[in-house]
Amino acid sequence: MNKFEYVAGGTAGYYTRLSNDGMAGYKALKWLMSLLLAALVTGCGGGDGSGAVPADTTAPTISSTAIVPADAATGIALNANITASFNEAMDAATITTETFTLTQGGAPVAGAVAYVGTTAVFNPTSDLAASTVYTATVTTGVKDVAGNALAAVKTWSFTTGTTADATAPTVNSTVPADTAIGVAVNADITATFSEVMDPSTITTATFTLAQGITPIAGAVTYVGTTAIFNPTSDLAASNAYTATVTTGVKDLAGNALAAAKTWSFTTGTAVAAGPAPVVLGTAGNYAILAETLISTTAGTAVTGDIGISPAAASLITGFSLTLDPSGCFSTPTPATLVVGKVYAADYSTGGCPTPANLTTAVGDMMVAYTDAAGRTLPDFTELGAGDISGMTLAPGLYKWGTGVLINSNVTLNGGPNDVWIFQIAGDLTMASATSMLLAGGALPKNIFWQVGGGTGVTIGTTAHFEGVILATKAIALNTGASGNGRLLAQTAVTLDNNAVTQPAP
Repeated sequence: MNKFEYVAGGTAGYYTRLSNDGMAGYKALKWLMSLLLAALVTGCGGGDGSGAVPADTTAPTISSTAIVPADAATGIALNANITASFNEAMDAATITTETFTLTQGGAPVAGAVAYVGTTAVFNPTSDLAASTVYTATVTTGVKDVAGNALAAVKTWSFTTGTTADATAPTVNSTVPADTAIGVAVNADITATFSEVMDPSTITTATFTLAQGITPIAGAVTYVGTTAIFNPTSDLAASNAYTATVTTGVKDLAGNALAAAKTWSFTTGTAVAAGPAPVVLGTAGNYAILAETLISTTAGTAVTGDIGISPAAASLITGFSLTLDPSGCFSTPTPATLVVGKVYAADYSTGGCPTPANLTTAVGDMMVAYTDAAGRTLPDFTELGAGDISGMTLAPGLYKWGTGVLINSNVTLNGGPNDVWIFQIAGDLTMASATSMLLAGGALPKNIFWQVGGGTGVTIGTTAHFEGVILATKAIALNTGASGNGRLLAQTAVTLDNNAVTQPAP
């Protein structure tokens, strides 16, 4: 058995390995290392010698990406709820109308407060006033389950629009996809929605899994715009399963899912190795997603959609864009530059949902980045002192406190359900004419490069990358570089006669 459990951590969350009975030697080694470490700590006088786990003294936080509506957001629906997600489990008794408030010009707004998973929800008693600024506050009166108060008061403001939200949400994508075969027996099942949902409506009653008519026990969590069903135990091999999300699921305005979503898949016999995949949410709708700039030269070929937000379409350069008559997206000239659509934050003609969709996608990108960066218990630490040139890498969680260099071909060897996550504190640099090679059936959709460096990612001339790149800074592809994956940057993506193809589902 190779079972993963999702542990909610605000909108970010993370996964931890529970067990891996298919890797008995690995388990034995980990057990022996833990035993030796415990003995070393005791022998050196660590702790009080009692073996007790140290008390939790870390204050909980709310990140800037863990609030809905976002700070300074405009055009918010009059019937919207307000949410704040914490980075850990909180004491529900401390989350009340005294510690989570909404005001308008200093006057309190009446409402009810609920707490689900790691998310607090403020539901105003009546619709908000149109074209009005509101301020939400979460005080340090809220505490985690260990009694630690919030690190700092969280305050943010937003401005309402003029109408209520009456649009029913939909399920945009699922993992596994409908009719998928050979699904790992330890897989989680996910459904990604078209917008942020009310977490209190996403439960084991509204998101179910069955084998024939037999319900499968599991736990349901919600992160970003994605619901995750984690079966209690591994699924049976070579069996058909059906997942269902009911219309009991609602968005933050109280609109029910447009229609129940049902999909089926068939397991294989394999157990997936490595950590659980990073949940991309609606950021996974784009081959390229950036916040400040997307530029290219002639000859680039992107297969998949492109999006930029909060920057406007004028910051997408080199594509010769023509706005579609709908006003919701544009297409490039020549059309071969992007086999897909191009979206920008200022495409809002006729009430197009593009700005809101992009805001959600960028939020999901931040959630995914935080998820990848927050994974714990790495299988490999500081491998090659940051130089992985020429290496063959097994599935797993890799961590570096430095940058990572690839000066000669790197091979990722594993099956189609296996996962790689690379946590890189510095920059990622691929030399010219180098490649990331996949072996054993490994798929780019299961490879995640989280890059936190101050420069970002540089893919050298004619180099080839594989996987999803999540970068706090820029992603630059030099002349002729190519890749199978996604470029998700919190600043800019620059292209120069490149080929970028989004992974198959």
